[in-house]
Amino acid sequence: MAAQGAKHKLPLQRTVYVGTFIHCTSLTELDVLENTAIGVDEHGIIAFVEGDVKDDLTARVNAHGWKEPVIVRQDPDIIGFWFPGFVDTHIHASQFPNTGIFGKTTLLSWLNTYTFPLESSLESLPKAHSVYKACILSTLSQGTTTASYFATTHVTSTNLLATLCHSLGQRAFIGRCAMDSHIHPDYYHDSSPSSALEATKATIVHIDALDPGYSLITPIITPRFAPSCTAPLMSLLGDLHRETGLPIQTHISENRAEIALVRELHPEQDSYAGVYDHHGLLTPKTVLAHGIHFSDEERALVQARGASISHCPVSNSYLASGICPVRELLDAGIPVGLGTDVSGGWSPSLLVAAREAGGVSRLRSAVAAEGVGQEGRDRLKLSVEETLFLATGGGAKCLGLEGRVGAFGVGMEWDAQFVDLGRECGFGGVKGEGKGEVGRGNVQVWEEMGWDERINKWIFCGDDRNTKAVWVKGRLVSGKFHGDGNEQ
Repeated sequence: MAAQGAKHKLPLQRTVYVGTFIHCTSLTELDVLENTAIGVDEHGIIAFVEGDVKDDLTARVNAHGWKEPVIVRQDPDIIGFWFPGFVDTHIHASQFPNTGIFGKTTLLSWLNTYTFPLESSLESLPKAHSVYKACILSTLSQGTTTASYFATTHVTSTNLLATLCHSLGQRAFIGRCAMDSHIHPDYYHDSSPSSALEATKATIVHIDALDPGYSLITPIITPRFAPSCTAPLMSLLGDLHRETGLPIQTHISENRAEIALVRELHPEQDSYAGVYDHHGLLTPKTVLAHGIHFSDEERALVQARGASISHCPVSNSYLASGICPVRELLDAGIPVGLGTDVSGGWSPSLLVAAREAGGVSRLRSAVAAEGVGQEGRDRLKLSVEETLFLATGGGAKCLGLEGRVGAFGVGMEWDAQFVDLGRECGFGGVKGEGKGEVGRGNVQVWEEMGWDERINKWIFCGDDRNTKAVWVKGRLVSGKFHGDGNEQ
């Protein structure tokens, strides 16, 4: 059965998934579980993980008191595995139609040329519906089970984004953009700090009614960035955070011209991070996108307040913003996740973001100061294991979901994607002639390749053609899964 928008409202059945599972158990460790069974209960929670079940699956399942659950086995003729769903810690759903459009702009000119005109047009609900549905379906199809979305200033269309995420089954944080500064066009901004606060509260009320326990949808307080907000508005939003305990998302230190603008607009503060801190917006529940150009003092302040960084390597490169010093952030103990940053980022795929995170770290290594030495240069590079962790467990920690999603552990929610690398290629000819496609998309796995090589093939050559099915909290929300005699 293919995924359907309303399917997530149907009762779940206890299901046992059997095959290969791969997940990150830490920043540097990738665990491969072959011949494994994972039991997902009727609430979408992982109830057990049983290894080496090749010969005694029924007995092992029965030992948990499960009688006649649905059994879903992966096809033994293809190279595939279940992997945790991606966690996109920074994406602008409202900019989705502009994906891939930059011109020759940098951040501030890009906002005025492309971004603000598009976002302002989403006051139209029919247009917003088309844009937001396309964005959600696209990200789900590429394995993103959780997304932290920026919407627009419009309450009704922001609420529509929340409703669509809920109906289509994507876990999401929904932020109505608060922005009352004079730097914005006359046609697109909040009229006052108080009106911005009331509009933000209206979206919170909508989500409270839509998903009272925030099991899928969570409101997130969203001052767009410091230049967008007057000091009174930021103080009001900081107060709202203290009153509600809701998370916060914003931007920081993305572009040098932006940083200069912050100094001009908020001269009373010592730094960009200091602006947020002064207004109560730099907290353990704050996700800061970018963080490219921190001073040592700012980095220490972010670490002391427990805030997180969403690393957005694609947009950082293509808006010519700079290279984020991810290794230093990690060494400082700052949680880091990955963001696609659509539409500054040209792809809604977090697999692309993971690939680019590794690439820009290697570029940073290449241009490091001569005194760093080769060992120091090598430390700046992010490994495949590290970038995949940032795309899953790292992002989960940033968004307060650590222990719920991002890995395959008992008690965690079944947010997962099935990655299909196709059939193995043989050096003496095609293996398993007549059994279907060799490879999948741009990925070809050759015999004698182990899991390290297969994972590298996926991250560097893979795309949405390899993402065959996606589940959120136990529910199939994208694609369909043909296993060994099963279809889900």
